[in-house]
Amino acid sequence: MKYLTLLAALLLVTVTACSQKSETHTTADDTTTVSTSTVSTETVSVDTAAVGTAVDAAGDAARDAAHATGTAMETAGKEIQKEAKESKAEDKAEDAKEKKPPTQ
Repeated sequence: MKYLTLLAALLLVTVTACSQKSETHTTADDTTTVSTSTVSTETVSVDTAAVGTAVDAAGDAARDAAHATGTAMETAGKEIQKEAKESKAEDKAEDAKEKKPPTQ
């Protein structure tokens, strides 16, 4: 989960960080000659505030997931202990019935 959130944040930053710029220059001289040149450049800009926010969000999500997992394991452990105690009490009751002679 942690890696998936971090990957999504990184992908979002990468997609928004790239920008493309095109410039077209047209010149004409007095002899009716027209020339056009186009320059395309791709630049990468990184918004460090967005990266920091994404990392914080990923860390919070990982912490929340770990807490939820721990809580679920604790609840399951308590339920197992409860069932074990009930089973042990039932076994003791059956043993007591077998050892105790019937009263008349």
